[in-house]
Amino acid sequence: MYDVGIIGGGPAGYVAAERAGQKGLSVVLFDKKKLGGVCLNEGCIPTKTLLYSAKLYDNAKDGSKYGIHCSEVTFDFAKIMQRKNKVVAKLVAGIGAAMKKGNIEVVYAHAEIAERASDHIIIKAQDTLYNCRNILLATGSEAMIPPIKGLVREEILTNREILEIDHVPQSLTIIGGGVIGMEFASFFNSLGCKVSVIEMLDEILGPTDRELSSMLRQDFTKKGVAFYLSSKVVEIKGKEVFFEKDGKTDSLTSEEILISVGRKPIVQGLNLEASGVEVVRGGVKIDDRCRTNIPNIYAAGDITGFSLLAHTASREGEVAINNISGVRDRMRYHAIPSIVYTNPEIACVGLTEEEARSKKIEYNVRTLPMSFAGRFVVENEGKNGMVKILTGKKFNEILGVHMIGNPASEMIFGAAIMIEMQMRLTDVEQIVFPHPTVSEILKETIFAFHE
Repeated sequence: MYDVGIIGGGPAGYVAAERAGQKGLSVVLFDKKKLGGVCLNEGCIPTKTLLYSAKLYDNAKDGSKYGIHCSEVTFDFAKIMQRKNKVVAKLVAGIGAAMKKGNIEVVYAHAEIAERASDHIIIKAQDTLYNCRNILLATGSEAMIPPIKGLVREEILTNREILEIDHVPQSLTIIGGGVIGMEFASFFNSLGCKVSVIEMLDEILGPTDRELSSMLRQDFTKKGVAFYLSSKVVEIKGKEVFFEKDGKTDSLTSEEILISVGRKPIVQGLNLEASGVEVVRGGVKIDDRCRTNIPNIYAAGDITGFSLLAHTASREGEVAINNISGVRDRMRYHAIPSIVYTNPEIACVGLTEEEARSKKIEYNVRTLPMSFAGRFVVENEGKNGMVKILTGKKFNEILGVHMIGNPASEMIFGAAIMIEMQMRLTDVEQIVFPHPTVSEILKETIFAFHE
């Protein structure tokens, strides 16, 4: 009898397994493919590896701004992809080593709920039954394929296939201007590909602060990326994409087409119907302790369909294990950072202005250019960015922080702490920020509320 059976070896599953092992619980972890899930094998890590190569290439081309002259700057696409594969393999091996260290039994096979007994759950994998006192569902998500007329699955790319492409296409049409779409737009644009983005909404990046989204789009437009906003794709014929805008139909033809319109939870094949686990809007319903409606069955990560981010998944996995082990813990979603790893980066946490207004929350807002931080000027010649901070009107608590500019991704955790700990303006003012760092812009923006 295992204390915990975990189905899915992504950020929710392997982190939960590691935490459970640290608590002395016996664990069996099931995964159909490789440990690390979509994030490590087909998402977060491989895309960021590619984007870093593209950023180095951009910096080399711009070297003369810093007095560094690089003649005939070129890139080796095959080597870029080989390095991506090497990084992924190294990190997958690292997770495997962590599982071994924690005495986690790993089973590489499809797993499903076979039976629910009075005091335990039975999981079936490769005709073998595993008795578990508790189970954690963490199967993740997969790319959503919209019902577009003429779409042939084998002729289009998703985040999975485009990571295995063996050349830089001359042209690429991206259907969907969300985070994944924009990151691939950034990568391929840097390498000289003609990129077009078709987005159904009137702005890219969906729920991201609209002012920052607009700034990124304008920056990319200057770099040659074409945007077609408020446009609905109605048909695909071969490599030609037809879309409607304002009642008129237009089309784009490109060498490759990337579908990037979102992701959906993987709930099929788990035998949830027999177990009675409740599914709402395509995802497994959980409470703030990551419990489903069935005793001893928990869920974490993208399978819930709520916050489809790797760091959310990891924290949900920790919450589930804490509650399984008798440690009372709750999941909170008001300070979950989100990042767009384009060049420049966008990083956000907390409420946007749009959300605050829709919730009728009274707030104050201040913005400052990134160039107020000396370190940013030093490392970003001829570029700029912005920091926007929202505070509650009555108590001056930090409600939201939104940044565009490098290295926003490495600074956002500090803003997340501010919101999580319900810090007020005066609390942040008393913190000593190191100088010179780009992070000082946060404190400068805080003091701007006095102006």
